[in-house]
Amino acid sequence: MLRRLISTSIKTLSKPHIFNTPFPISQALLSKPPISSSLYSNGFLFDLGFSSKRAYSGGLLVLNDIRDNPGATKQKKRKGRGIGSGLGKTAGRGHKGQKARGTAKFGFEGGQTPLRRRLPKRGFKNPFSLEFQPVGLGKIAKLINMGMIDSSELITMKTLKDAGAVGKQIGDGVRLMGRGCEQIVWPIHLEVSRVTVRAKAAVEAAGGTVRRVHYNKLGFKALLKPEWFVKKGRLLPKAARPPPKIKDKVDSIGRLPAPTKPIPFTFDETTEAASPA
Repeated sequence: MLRRLISTSIKTLSKPHIFNTPFPISQALLSKPPISSSLYSNGFLFDLGFSSKRAYSGGLLVLNDIRDNPGATKQKKRKGRGIGSGLGKTAGRGHKGQKARGTAKFGFEGGQTPLRRRLPKRGFKNPFSLEFQPVGLGKIAKLINMGMIDSSELITMKTLKDAGAVGKQIGDGVRLMGRGCEQIVWPIHLEVSRVTVRAKAAVEAAGGTVRRVHYNKLGFKALLKPEWFVKKGRLLPKAARPPPKIKDKVDSIGRLPAPTKPIPFTFDETTEAASPA
């Protein structure tokens, strides 16, 4: 530290603007300047450059003086490095026992009934539940006005996906909602998985039709991504019939590949749909 201060003072004294009259540097170092309040300010001696604090030129930091804040870093725990470390010999594991020798299975409590078995079960997950992505009639009307959907053709779930009406993660199908139903003023024909009463009444009032179609997992993938089967060199699967439990919730079996023309409802289907469930 002293060597660095001396070298700094020598460099400071060697500059020509420090002294108006040249004189030896050794004389400046050996001579004792008079102590006065004008020479000292906050511990700094301005004449010779000595200071109790390190002075930085221009207020800039030095790279070799950059340090982390106190407590910002923590030393690594070194185990088994002798008695004086406090973690020697057994390295903090104690003497004998299962915890000193190895690890136990997660949740093992020494033989007693673990917590996961002591707590009661609550609820269940229905393996037959279906998740449908909702889409409103107002969004479909907006896409038709933008020219992204052709209202003269059949609007299928693939049409809605390609137009951006529904996201990529459709799930098990699309549920048609009645939001924005007042914007439907022309006849449209749709094929979706489910439809609300309000949405169906609005479409039929405008002269259109809504058909609830059934697709299983493989058939739904063939409807949305038929190019995947072509890439793999496979044939499109046949349309699957709905299971008996949801047979009353659909109108017909889904068609593959994606159809472009609607199927007209027969008299029996119209009567069955109008009859209360």
